[in-house]
Amino acid sequence: MILEPPHNCQLCPRLSAFRDDNKHAYPEFFNGPVPSFGQTNARLLIVGLAPGLKGANRTGRPFTGDWAGDLLYKMLLKYGLATGHYDERPDDGLKLVGCMITNAVRCVPPENKPLPYETKTCRRFLLSLLEGMENLRTIFALGKVAHDSVCDALALRKSQYPFKHGIAYKVEDITLISSYHCSRYNTNTGVLTEAMFDTVVKLAKKSAIG
Repeated sequence: MILEPPHNCQLCPRLSAFRDDNKHAYPEFFNGPVPSFGQTNARLLIVGLAPGLKGANRTGRPFTGDWAGDLLYKMLLKYGLATGHYDERPDDGLKLVGCMITNAVRCVPPENKPLPYETKTCRRFLLSLLEGMENLRTIFALGKVAHDSVCDALALRKSQYPFKHGIAYKVEDITLISSYHCSRYNTNTGVLTEAMFDTVVKLAKKSAIG
């Protein structure tokens, strides 16, 4: 059974307090640890950083409601990893095909910056997901925090598996592929172009599904 954090998770006091603040400021938001989205029998797991305040923290679905989701779901639809229509809301009918999406940190952090101990504390849920996905072949990490958390979950020495955009590491029967995060900041500054992201999503699909 895959472990998911409860809606009132108190493991990280700073994140819990920030959630409480947001419940008062945005009572209509989801305001809780965002659960994984997709199929547990999937071959591909996509790991992001954390929910955005007015993205997944608002909607309750990973990468839903902000620019990062616009770009990610556009590519998943393009490569047949999703079906339906993405409309920035959890009831838009979008379904994932052969993949699962989660975050290294399940609760929205202040300024989109989780502290190292928060990433470590939340790793129990990532570990549970990795152990529960029996068909998993490829992990697609978005950003260095996600990449490093996956390395820690797999007991890999990060000095031997450093984060690089477009890198693919073979770890026994799992392939770890990493990309710059598809955030608005990265795309606006040219760190990540749509063409660059297209290429690495295609690589992740080929690695996982063929």
